[in-house]
Amino acid sequence: MITLTYRIETPGSIEAMANKIASDQSTGTFVPVPGETEELKARVAARVLAIQPLEDAERPTWPEVATGVARLKRADVDIAFPLDAIGTDLSALMTIAIGGVYSIKGMTGIRVVGMKLPEAFKDAHPGPQFGIAGSRRLTGVEGRPIIGTIVKPALGLRPHETAELTGELIESGVDFIKDDEKLMSPAYSPLKDRIAAIMPLILDREQKTGKKVMYAFGISHADPDEMMRNHDLVLRAGGNCAVVNINSIGFGGMSFLRKRSRLVLHAHRNGWDILTRHPGAGMDFKVYQQFWRLLGVDQFQINGIRVKYWEPDDSFVESFKAVSAPLFDPSDRPLPVAGSGQWGGQAPETYRRTGQTTDLLYLCGGGIVSHPGGPAAGVRAVQQAWQAAVAGIPLDEYAKDHPELAASIAKFSNGKAA
Repeated sequence: MITLTYRIETPGSIEAMANKIASDQSTGTFVPVPGETEELKARVAARVLAIQPLEDAERPTWPEVATGVARLKRADVDIAFPLDAIGTDLSALMTIAIGGVYSIKGMTGIRVVGMKLPEAFKDAHPGPQFGIAGSRRLTGVEGRPIIGTIVKPALGLRPHETAELTGELIESGVDFIKDDEKLMSPAYSPLKDRIAAIMPLILDREQKTGKKVMYAFGISHADPDEMMRNHDLVLRAGGNCAVVNINSIGFGGMSFLRKRSRLVLHAHRNGWDILTRHPGAGMDFKVYQQFWRLLGVDQFQINGIRVKYWEPDDSFVESFKAVSAPLFDPSDRPLPVAGSGQWGGQAPETYRRTGQTTDLLYLCGGGIVSHPGGPAAGVRAVQQAWQAAVAGIPLDEYAKDHPELAASIAKFSNGKAA
């Protein structure tokens, strides 16, 4: 069975609405039809397993309730779909168990808050090719977070200008660099020219030091064939990572890419906020992320502590837990990527609230490149912050003997500059 948990909000009966969802999203229709036999329903009909009442809603999520309604009832409802009804196709799962429920009348809100998949999904989809272990192996980083940064400005830099900034970042000792998700292959910076300008710097540094900085090039494209050609450009030049805007390329694009890919696939989830920002509608990240992990993302960007966007810290923590928990076994875990306005100052709370793990990519933009001492000092400051966090030493105390961290605290502690 495939079990979905729906958070239903309705002025009517929760039980009736739960049964309506189970019927409408499996065998049912508006009126009884020939062929809808009891045997057929026993084989493929969805069924309500449990109803957990919640506090009433104070106001409707959707303005579809008559004025004067005094009570909006809420409950978490578990509905099971037989595997025979859906199979292991993720597009069928999204269509049947999720996509259609939002159109059902009689509710003022519905949110998908849980999904449990049977073992059959494990063998039907490839999952991550590199994940945590592969990301560590390729960056040569063990025992601490992988420290990364982003080339800024996000848009406008030409290939030689991007290479100039990248060269400085490569020399800084950073582990990971990425194109901003908004940068793919614009006319002023074609991907092939950007690769040609950047990869020789990375390979030269590797020859000199033995350390190969992982650079994630933006390869996303609506045409899977074109995206695959972008992938091949990176691979032929000696690159090992790519940024993929998963909502933009869709399930089909991701499946096409993963089957052929030899690069670490760094997933950016821009657009996910549309699905989740209202707490009474859409879906939880712990549901959403399962699809992309099965399809094969290796690194998953999930914001961070005290981000510059709307997402609260608790949401980041829940996202981190979801990505870090095996779906079926530990090998299917992508590397969590904490980003958005990060500098060393969030390291202690990130470490504490994520279960004291260092299995993450800690992605800083201005928190590294805008350090008063330059990017190299910025990288050292972030590394020092994580050393302090793991050792349980307050940052201010650790900074007394670590000038890079001290300078970082002086500049970024007001939370505005990173």
